[in-house]
Parts: sequence; structure tokens; C-alpha cells
Amino acid sequence: MRVRGLAVFGCLVGGAALGVTACGGSDNGGGGKATPSKNVSVYSSLPLQGASRPQSLDVIKGEKLALAERNNKGGKCTVKYTSLDDSTAQAGTWDPGQTSANARKVSQDENSIALLGEFNSGASAISIPITNEAGILQISPSNTALELTKNPGPTGKGAPDKYYPKGKDSRNYARVVPADHIQGAAQADWMQEKGVKKLYVLNDRQVYGAGVAKTTADAAKLRGIQVVGEDGIDPKAPNYRSLAAKIKGSGADAMFFGGIVDNNAVQLYKDVGAAVPNATLWGPDGVATTTFVKPLPADEAKRTFITVATINPKDYGAKGQKFFTDFKAKYGNKPPEPYAIYGFEAMDLTLDAMDRAGDSCNDRQKVIDEVFSTKNKQGVTGTYDVDKDGDVTLHQFGRHVIVKGALSPIKTVEVAKDSNGKPLK
Repeated sequence: MRVRGLAVFGCLVGGAALGVTACGGSDNGGGGKATPSKNVSVYSSLPLQGASRPQSLDVIKGEKLALAERNNKGGKCTVKYTSLDDSTAQAGTWDPGQTSANARKVSQDENSIALLGEFNSGASAISIPITNEAGILQISPSNTALELTKNPGPTGKGAPDKYYPKGKDSRNYARVVPADHIQGAAQADWMQEKGVKKLYVLNDRQVYGAGVAKTTADAAKLRGIQVVGEDGIDPKAPNYRSLAAKIKGSGADAMFFGGIVDNNAVQLYKDVGAAVPNATLWGPDGVATTTFVKPLPADEAKRTFITVATINPKDYGAKGQKFFTDFKAKYGNKPPEPYAIYGFEAMDLTLDAMDRAGDSCNDRQKVIDEVFSTKNKQGVTGTYDVDKDGDVTLHQFGRHVIVKGALSPIKTVEVAKDSNGKPLK
């Protein structure tokens, strides 16, 4: 998985200089133009196979709920929604080749107005340059990797500009969740409160995992927590007992894993938890899913602490409360996966931009411009602006623990400073 991902990524970076079409990007040549009619297409691209499937299915439900509430309309346009799968059975998770194929499909559809995706930041690193060349709006319900929108520092290697081959003024990508410079700080604040002294940081070697591991490590250091080790894992390893022994030998009293559930997260937490029985275990939104928390043994579960942008349902405003009521009425009593509400908001932001575009709801560039001019949007996730980089001005994160095999929100926090200690406005 890592080899294939890096191979495609290398093609992507080279394509940014030569034109993404050299790497199999869009060849429709119609970037930023209006669709032929006001019957437009909105696509989603999410992993529908593997451990992320339950989360993705609820994101789709959220997107469909938002579309239904607007009677399948965005301005004067009628919207056709199509769900695409960016995973494969062989990979068991999102796949670089399938992600690229999805983005090309969207870009080559003359009726496309938007792509809602990807779920994984590494996948968006592949699809954004393709939709950028085509001039099509892309909104992610879940990406948190900082480098997709902002300069992450020396490790960024040309990010974010390398994802936008048409130039720095051609941004077409936005997201409805706070990025990892905020999540890393949320993690470190909680660690400090729990008395963590020595932290061992792991990641799954993907764009998202490496990014959130870095921001969390940076934020921890600023709070006086010693980072005693940093490693990337092999997601295909049968076990992590040798790594767990290394963590034990480091004297760490806590472990953080930057990664997604699909990349053997349950096995990792089991092995590290068994080797260091008094250590606390920490995870970001990439493991905030039933497929991680349900199979985790009770001993590891009781000392696992997870952050995700989805906050305690009772802390949402009126629109957020209505979302949970409507979701339950339409889909049943089971609580939605954490990112369902962001699926709703990704679709709602798209349709809101089309509404504001008025008669130009089928003009791709006009819809993109309206997203980036969003101010004071009262969404289901809160009231926010979209900044010049495509980020929302939300700073809340939810703290979650595991209770009886289920993710349980215990507190909503407003993050005051990012992972570099910069105050958040």
C-alpha cells in the first residue's frame, strides 16, 4: 500500500510541473466552464470497502439528507447525486489508482459541478490536482491534513501549491472540518491535563497519519511533554510486538498513533497496550469509528482517548440538533458515525454556494467563488466562514472515550492555540 501510494504521489508531484494530464488527469479542457444545462452532477468519492465502510455509508446518508432537504436543488439547478467508491477489495481501503479513476470520471463528465471527497487526506492529495485542472469544486467532509490547504513547514515539500497545478490563484478545494494544526493542539491539551510526561508517536506513513503525528508531537513539546520516539509503522505487519517492546524500553507513559483504522490500528493498540500496561493510548479522528472501538479489548479501551471534530450532540446549536433528529427519523435509532454530520455540511455548503450563484448555479467557477466567499454560514456543525485557503473557521473538537465498545463523547473543547502555539482567531 505504501509503495503504490508513494508511486502515484511521485507521479502527482511531477505532473504538477508538467500538467496533471501526464499522470492520467482530466483531459476535458473545460476547466471552470458552465455545464451544458442546469441538470448538474454532484459526486462523492469515499472508501466503501474495508474498515472505513460504516463511516463512509453514514457520510453518504448525511449528504443525501442535505440534498433531500433542498428538494434536490441548488439555486435553479437540479442535482443528480452519484456515490463512487475510492477503495478496492484488494487494498481493503482507499486505493490510489481507484481514487485517480474517480477524479477523472468526475472531471470528464460535462455536467459535473462538484466532488464531495475524499474521506482520506492521502486520497485527496491525488484527486485535488485532477479536479483543479478541470476547474471543478471539491469539498471534503473529513480531510484534516494541514498540507492540503496551508504550508505545513519544511516537511511539506512544496505543499500546498503542488496540489494546485493551475496556480496559486486557482484554489478549488475546501473542507468543512478543522485541520490537524488544531487537532494536534486538542490532543496535546488533553494529554497535559491527563499528566502525560513521555510520549511515543507513531504514524501509518500516509499523508494524513504523518501530518497529524507531526502536529501532535509539535504541540506536545510546547506543553512540556517529552517526545521520546517517533516511528512509522508497516500497516501490513502481522503484529507489533517488537515495536511495543521498543516503546516500553523508551520509558514512554503514553502512545499516540497518527493513522486510520484500516491500517491495522486495532492490532497496534492491542500490542502496545499489552506491552506497556500502564500507558495511556491516544488516537485522532482516523480511529474514531465503530470498527476500531468495538473490537478493542476492554483493558486497552479504558485507557484510549480519541479526538474528533464531531462534538457531543448536546453541544450543537439548533441546526445541529435538527440534523440528529432528522437522521434518526430517516435512518433509525443507531447513532450516526462521527462524520455523518460533516457529510451533511459538505453537501449543504455546495448547495448553498449554488443558491448564491443564482442563475449561474451551473457555472463551475462561480460556484467555487461562492464557496470561498462564504461568511457567517449557519451550518449544522456551527457558524463559520471559509478562509482564502478553503478552511472553515471552526476550532471545536470533541473528546471521546470508549464505553462498552462504543465511542462516547465526554467533552467539547474550544482550541485556543494551534500546534505551533499560534492563537486561533
